Amino acid sequence: MMDTVALRGQAEALAASLPALLAAAEHLAANVVMGEHGRKRAGTGDDFWQYRPATAGDSARNIDWRRSARSDVQFVREREWQAAQSVMLWVDPSQSMGFSGAPERETKADRARLIALALGVLLLRGGERVGLAGQGAPRSGRGQVARLLLGFADSGVDYGTPVEDGLVAHGRAVFVSDFLGDLVAVEASLARAADRGVRGVLLQVLDPVEEAFPFDGRTVFVSMGGSVSHETQQAGDLKARYLARLAERKARLAELAALSGWLYQTHHTGDAAQVALLWAPRALEGGR
Repeated sequence: MMDTVALRGQAEALAASLPALLAAAEHLAANVVMGEHGRKRAGTGDDFWQYRPATAGDSARNIDWRRSARSDVQFVREREWQAAQSVMLWVDPSQSMGFSGAPERETKADRARLIALALGVLLLRGGERVGLAGQGAPRSGRGQVARLLLGFADSGVDYGTPVEDGLVAHGRAVFVSDFLGDLVAVEASLARAADRGVRGVLLQVLDPVEEAFPFDGRTVFVSMGGSVSHETQQAGDLKARYLARLAERKARLAELAALSGWLYQTHHTGDAAQVALLWAPRALEGGR
């Protein structure tokens, strides 16, 4: 577990990066044109079908006072097209995401946050409600961009597990991670999401070094959190097996996504972030 000094240092570093991250996300989003996703669709799906707890930003006229009178919680009547316009983002906060294979290249975490925030900006502009996992229900409006920005954090665990808090039944979700941890946890999260009618995308963010495995001779491999290490005298001999295991992992992620009605894509930090941002909104549309 991280000590408080290290945790405070990471928090301060993250806070210092927020203005630049927001500026980069706004710039990235400005270069992408949204498609049909986010536009209200009349006709199908207009029949009322569920309640959800009211959140800050909900108009009083949308609250069902008769239903709310039977509880201490205020409820909002939700229609299918409204739920379909709710998107929850999960951005892996684990130590593994802090890796970069080159000093001049941003970390996987930085790239993941940039893509997620820019996607949030696009979706909010298109009329969607957007939320960050663990930060409550998705909301609409310009103020939500700031809440997304402030919701990013680092954790002390080596590898991340998707967080489903904030998922809206029959809504959409985006999981952004390197997915190098236990895929059983990912499978369980996707199954629970699918049970609620949630569709979405898995975006795997990897560094080019993780794809190429350019190691040879004596090498000590240590996980970003320090809990896993392996020393070898002939790293080059591991390359074929490593690449095969990585290919198997990608294939499994694609399979899990397909079984749940989701879409899967890999993004490299050596590529332009716009590549992923162009794909994600269209993938969310295709998941309908």
